Amino acid sequence: MAEAFINKFAEGKYAAESAGIESGKLNPVVVQVMKEEGIDISVNKTKTVDEMLEQKKQFNFIITVCDEVSAERCPVFPGGGKKMHWSFPDPSTFAGTDDERIIFIRNVRDAIKEKVKEFLNH
Repeated sequence: MAEAFINKFAEGKYAAESAGIESGKLNPVVVQVMKEEGIDISVNKTKTVDEMLEQKKQFNFIITVCDEVSAERCPVFPGGGKKMHWSFPDPSTFAGTDDERIIFIRNVRDAIKEKVKEFLNH
């Protein structure tokens, strides 16, 4: 979500890429709530930090978005770039009814959106 919001709001100033510790698949509820914001992430491919390292990617900023409980598992990306940590709950860990999950993920989405706007206005 952070990648999509940065790429939408940065207006070319930044190009964000995201990666995780392990390969996964997109959460369909996350895809749904991002569509509500006019952002289609359904075609995005999940990437791993290892793939970024193999490609020798360099970044100005490395922002981790793991929740505090999982922070010790957050990937460490060596090399340059200012490192920041934004703590958000992991949408995949929330258990509840479909309606409760949608509300929870919307709240996470909105918090990420506000943090991205704050970052871009810094």
